[in-house]
Amino acid sequence: MPTVETPMHKDGDYFVDYEEKVFEDVQAQPGQKALVTFHTVAFEGSIGLVNMLQATRLQRKGFETSILLYGPGVTLGVQRGFPTLGDEAFPGHQNFNNQLKKFMSEGGKVYACRFALQALYGHGEPSLIEGIRPINPLDVLDLKLLHIRDDAVIVDTWTV
Repeated sequence: MPTVETPMHKDGDYFVDYEEKVFEDVQAQPGQKALVTFHTVAFEGSIGLVNMLQATRLQRKGFETSILLYGPGVTLGVQRGFPTLGDEAFPGHQNFNNQLKKFMSEGGKVYACRFALQALYGHGEPSLIEGIRPINPLDVLDLKLLHIRDDAVIVDTWTV
């Protein structure tokens, strides 16, 4: 039987070269926009949080960045908490709320489809995190078309 003689890993070790950056650090040109869309359910995977972080990074790179919550994506933008709204029932429970609040505090815009909010998930506009702008379902496509017209960076987030 082979003997493993490699020492145990410990805090502070690393396995990859995390300092090397292969590509240039792209920054937005004046007036450039970005749109990150979410058609994903809160807590059903990591993509919602990962692309919220991407939206924040786009905003910090100088892009005029918007987030669109539609379909199940509106579940990312509702207030949550337990036992009361705002309380964190378990570590990470407020990740989506906190990230959206940070994004908006840094100038990002967040839109939520009113149809999905009410018809699909039984929420009203007062359920949204403060600062999220509810929009008509007919505005969902137009928001995307406006960004296409403006040659914006678009990140579509879909999970089923």
